[in-house]
Amino acid sequence: MKLDHPLASCDDHLDLNQLPPDLWQKRLPEHLRARGPKVEIRDGKAVWVCDEKVMGGWSGHANAPAGPKPVFTALDRGGITDQTECRPAVAKLRLADMDRDGVWAHVLFGPVTSLDFEDEEMRDACYAAYNVWLKEFCSAAPDRLIGVPLLPPYPGPALKELQHIVSLGGFKQANLQIAMAQPRLESDEWEPLWQLLEDSNIILSFHVTVFASVSRAFDKYKGSPGATFLHVKMFIEQFLDPFVDLFAWGILERHPGLKIVIAESGIGWLPWVIEELDYRHYRLWEGKEFWDERGGIPHKMLPSELFKRQVYGTFQQSPTAVALAEFYGEDKLLWATDYPHPDSIWPNSIKTLEGFTQKATPELIRKITWSNAANLYGIKGPSQEEDAIAAE
Repeated sequence: MKLDHPLASCDDHLDLNQLPPDLWQKRLPEHLRARGPKVEIRDGKAVWVCDEKVMGGWSGHANAPAGPKPVFTALDRGGITDQTECRPAVAKLRLADMDRDGVWAHVLFGPVTSLDFEDEEMRDACYAAYNVWLKEFCSAAPDRLIGVPLLPPYPGPALKELQHIVSLGGFKQANLQIAMAQPRLESDEWEPLWQLLEDSNIILSFHVTVFASVSRAFDKYKGSPGATFLHVKMFIEQFLDPFVDLFAWGILERHPGLKIVIAESGIGWLPWVIEELDYRHYRLWEGKEFWDERGGIPHKMLPSELFKRQVYGTFQQSPTAVALAEFYGEDKLLWATDYPHPDSIWPNSIKTLEGFTQKATPELIRKITWSNAANLYGIKGPSQEEDAIAAE
């Protein structure tokens, strides 16, 4: 596949199991460090521990072989046998993996596991410390490593951390672990966050999250091949309520400058939802006389109009995305490699891209793999970067 433009992937990861072991110990307030996240060896395995509770594993310590794997990551498929390097969280190694894949830029989401600790001070400090580290990490190649800082899933702490993110500078997007968010988005408590996102021109993303209740829901199916298919409903379940809330409670209509990225939930299920929302909008306005006596109807725009104006979606290998480009709007589709997750197409991203875009025009391919992301995040390509250096 011959391309005359760079590639930008809009959903990639820095996972807990690959983060530097001193990330929080170096950046938490001193009085929290003894209890804060750190790597310990327990039962011969390296794990992250906070307040004596295990958060998850760490790949920087070699574990004994455990036999055949039921799930393969991108690194497995790419022949990376020594995963103690924690390549995704080492800038030099990550950039080498991006070059191997022919991809210029990665939009970097943080751990999909929840950082929702019981101690609120610890929780908020851990989010802040991660975001400080993320800024440092991306400074190695700021036009290639596009960091997405994390927001706590509660209105007040999320607002405070967004203020911190704005003060750090350089970030274009912030991620709300939407499946954890409390209260629901209908609450007025979220309004200051929407306003600051709009005022600061920072994009808000929703990304799939792995947390305790999700893991427990899979427990009864462990050992069954059928469990593999249950991820499909998990992705949609986490997004459906908050997605509809964006329209039902007028959030997008009140904040026309608020941009939303729906990441790693697939995009094929969205058209029916939008069509049904438009129909409900019609039904609402059928009763205009009734609602006029009760303050009127605040929902002036069709949900489909708001969707095309403000919502972006990511995908990896989706013929559906190509087929539905007119529905979404060609400028709202964002291709991704999902490195280094099991769903990733690395290190065969270009070959995979070629396979599902055979019926797409060169212009559409350019938009979904480069120019949409470049415009949304302000990413400079290789030639632009070289020109900027030459001008200094």
